[in-house]
Amino acid sequence: MNAPLTTKLYRPYYQRSFGIANKLLRVNWLFVLACSALAGIGYAALYSAAGGHGHPYATPQIERFFAALIMMIAIAMIDIRIIAKLAWPLYAIGIVLLLAVWKFGHVGLGAKRWLDVGGMHVQPSELMKLFLALALASWFQRASHERVGNPLFLIPPALAILVPAALILKEPNLGTALITMSIGAVVLLGAGVRWWKFAIVIAIVAVVAPFAYAHLHGYQKERILTFLHPGRDPLGAGYNIIQSKIALGSGGMWGQGFLHGSQNQLNFLPEKQTDFVFTIIAEEFGFAGSIVLIGLLFAMVTMAVYTALRCRHQFGRLAALGIATNLFLYCFVNLAMVMGLIPVGGVPLPLVSYGGSALTAVMLGFGVLMSIHVHRDVEFAPADD
Repeated sequence: MNAPLTTKLYRPYYQRSFGIANKLLRVNWLFVLACSALAGIGYAALYSAAGGHGHPYATPQIERFFAALIMMIAIAMIDIRIIAKLAWPLYAIGIVLLLAVWKFGHVGLGAKRWLDVGGMHVQPSELMKLFLALALASWFQRASHERVGNPLFLIPPALAILVPAALILKEPNLGTALITMSIGAVVLLGAGVRWWKFAIVIAIVAVVAPFAYAHLHGYQKERILTFLHPGRDPLGAGYNIIQSKIALGSGGMWGQGFLHGSQNQLNFLPEKQTDFVFTIIAEEFGFAGSIVLIGLLFAMVTMAVYTALRCRHQFGRLAALGIATNLFLYCFVNLAMVMGLIPVGGVPLPLVSYGGSALTAVMLGFGVLMSIHVHRDVEFAPADD
């Protein structure tokens, strides 16, 4: 009677089944707390952006966050092996949605980037970044080192990166296309693809860059020129970044106080509820508040990378690495943009900027990340020879 019980108790963890209660205990609740804290900061910033009112930004955004938080925990309960099986079907859905943008896309600011679904604007490119990371992780899950070193084996994942990037670039959305390719490159690198292969790609990009610049849209060229010479058109193309820098500098060490930021309350800040939401925090809470926000974002990226390192299976490692890369690039591009370190682009600050599509995509990724954390010890099929 005791032998089977003893065997069950000491069976390796990944061979044992466990219920919802045990899964909930294995969730990284510190990460969930960080998400909630970040959403709280976003609520305060959006409340201030509306002049001290919950509508039209803060209240809808926090309601969407709590719904997305429930969704994130629900996804965390799903066995990561089920998510792995759905990786390529999700990728196919993402491609279909990107193609649908061409025909049915909602036009905004001269670009087709959104689909109207049930009265909501959905941006497929945000979902595609997650689906790409999952598809690439699935491709390399059972691949041996010998197969990864075979150039022919790398053709399908390379195409899997280039196809959605090209569709996103066609919208046009250069920033998201570059982020998508960067996520793919990091996952390939994590899978064991050699450095010299990336060096070849970088060399090719450097050669074709001048020709690519000649085919950029007018507003894209204007953003690059404004980045290089922000004072060339202070009331036109350079207005956004100039006002952003004024807000960042006027906050000082401790800020001007909640709801007392002059640039924000006098509506000098452009797109302050979306792309430039960080300037509200910097102006009203100063350098101290900015460091708290940046530290929180850094902690979340670190926990995402830690999840990748702790995972025992290749799919989880690579998928978590892709999600961590997406989160890092979201933060880096947005913060560098508002500081004038890179050209201005439409990249929101995760869980802080107003917008349901980006929030949903980010929380979907976090749900998969939590599933990887919960099921980090499960056993996948052995690698191919």
